[in-house]
Amino acid sequence: MKPPLVFAVSHDWPGWCQRGRDTDDALAQFRLYAPRYGAVVGVDLTEEDIEIVGTITGNSTTGYGAPRARGPWDETSARDDVRRAHVDIVSQCWLYLDDTIATSPEKFAKGPRGGGRDRDQIEDHVREAECAYASKLGVRIPPRTPWDQQREVITERLMNECNHEKWPADYAIRIIAWHVLDHAWEIEDKSI
Repeated sequence: MKPPLVFAVSHDWPGWCQRGRDTDDALAQFRLYAPRYGAVVGVDLTEEDIEIVGTITGNSTTGYGAPRARGPWDETSARDDVRRAHVDIVSQCWLYLDDTIATSPEKFAKGPRGGGRDRDQIEDHVREAECAYASKLGVRIPPRTPWDQQREVITERLMNECNHEKWPADYAIRIIAWHVLDHAWEIEDKSI
């Protein structure tokens, strides 16, 4: 049986999240990805930007490889200006993914990461996951909705108070941004 994974997740910078075999490994990966994440959001992040505010126990989804455990900080609502800034970061992550898809090869050499999916399969996975995430926010997105329209619906919902739904807005923002970047970086890594 594989040991559970540990995640280091930024509360202030949605999408900046890395996993590791243990706490030290997760924090090392988190620090290692600071420049890569900073390039997406246009900010130079340093060691001083990291402050550990708490830890929580993972669940079956974190064991699988996604940072889906919620802490008490996920149950509070960010101020409107902070939420707007965080939704802007989600939009930056989407643009980064779109650019990555547009500049990557359609087929990748097969390897262990991602089960050997090619670019278009990864793109479909991200789009379908976002549709599922929208349902956690209380929004139903009809099948075959164009991706830009799907993103508009999600953005609008994230900007409004949706904490009565299955996922609080601030938690959803972090999950969506992480998922988009995780797969954008997967595409980049496979394109090398």
